[in-house]
Amino acid sequence: MPSLFDDWQELRVDVDPASQPDLLSSITDLSAIPNGIANAVWSSHCLEHLYAHQVGQALQEFWRILADDGFVCIIVPDLQAVASYVAADQLHQVVYQSPVGPITAHDMLFGFGAAVAQGHTSMAHKCGFTPSAMVQCLSGPPFGEVIVRRRPTLELAAVCTKKHALTEAQREALLSALEL
Repeated sequence: MPSLFDDWQELRVDVDPASQPDLLSSITDLSAIPNGIANAVWSSHCLEHLYAHQVGQALQEFWRILADDGFVCIIVPDLQAVASYVAADQLHQVVYQSPVGPITAHDMLFGFGAAVAQGHTSMAHKCGFTPSAMVQCLSGPPFGEVIVRRRPTLELAAVCTKKHALTEAQREALLSALEL
């Protein structure tokens, strides 16, 4: 997580009890968290583990728990960028090394294969995003501003404010702090 969050209080949500989350729940049901309490929601490599019809539910929950001046940061695999590896017939070649091991285009499309093979089926990917698909899904909840950026790590990153538009200075500071 970016240094922007170093002094913030964190509430970790996960469906996997082995990760020892603060709240054992799906991101589609954050009803244990009061309305408007979060200054930020950080969702890194979570949305792709939902079915497409559940993504809107998760985004509505993110919006609901955000404070009026809060923001959401979402990071997902960039399937358009990953498709270049598929088109080059490199589906199972290592694209990069992660802390959990080598990652292939297959892992980015369908979920981390090593974890899925060990029975962690929640790690399977059930939907995916291209830049335009990300913008389209974020237009559902009434976010104030939506910014989508490609990352060199074959990821898409989106920052969404709850109700307000950012000034140019705020936008640049936030994007810089979030390393986007």
